[in-house]
Amino acid sequence: MNLCNLAIRIIFLSQTTTGILGNLSLMFYYLVLYYRECTLKPTDLILMHLMASNALVILSAGVPHTMAVWGLKHFVNSFGCQLLLYMQRFGQSVSIGTTCLLSVFQAITINPRGFCWKDHTYKAAKYIGCSIDLLWVLYMLINFIFFVDPFIERNSKNATRKRDFGYCSIVASDEISGSLYVALLLCPEILFSVMITWTSSSMIVILYRHKQNVQHIRSPTGSSRTSPETRATQNILALVATFLVFYTLSSILKGCIAFFHNQNWWLVNITRFTSLCFPSFGPFVLMSHNSILSRFSLVWMRNKTS
Repeated sequence: MNLCNLAIRIIFLSQTTTGILGNLSLMFYYLVLYYRECTLKPTDLILMHLMASNALVILSAGVPHTMAVWGLKHFVNSFGCQLLLYMQRFGQSVSIGTTCLLSVFQAITINPRGFCWKDHTYKAAKYIGCSIDLLWVLYMLINFIFFVDPFIERNSKNATRKRDFGYCSIVASDEISGSLYVALLLCPEILFSVMITWTSSSMIVILYRHKQNVQHIRSPTGSSRTSPETRATQNILALVATFLVFYTLSSILKGCIAFFHNQNWWLVNITRFTSLCFPSFGPFVLMSHNSILSRFSLVWMRNKTS
């Protein structure tokens, strides 16, 4: 066996397994938290849906890619291929939408005056559930257009080029479908990315200014410890950097593949890897920066003693 192929197989298998375990662990944690407290904080509710969408991406993209690199080629028919691509697009759209919603809600919570929500922060929390439901329903309907479009184009003479994903192949979309994709999916995703960057940057600035304002009242003995403002800033930087870096890199690589008729083997595998990095490693970023493991242990001990 080629050593390079073996390395690719191990990398995809490790990434997929890690992503499934991480997302399912966090979803289980939030379910236990909901069972214990009968409610979830708005931030926890958003994160639970974010983990669900990430898990959907891994199951519909990571698992088939892993099976393909391990030698199981074209094991899905045309309908199954379209269904997997539908789930991938749907999960990715909901993932970026919930990430944007999380960033906006955090910004409103920290600085309601700057976002014209003074004395109305509770309303923002009240509408979180409705906003998440709207995201799921809206993207379910939008992506359904691209699910049925290839079956409509099957008899079209213009649809001649095929795209091979390893585990299946489909007929490429025509110019009209490409325009719909840009208008309905690509443009909103770019807008969400801009909003994430803007709100997160504003939070970092606010927390930094707050740290500077209260620094003079901190005791000298506590100066060596990391302040709450610094920890919160690091949390935001870690989440935003993880999402934006991998999302931007994946988008650039996908754009390169779209323009190349002869797909390079290395480019395809690197693109698949980067597109799964945030869904796979995002849960562990949350665990390491939000003390979720300690909170989970506390909830578990309370459940055992009650």
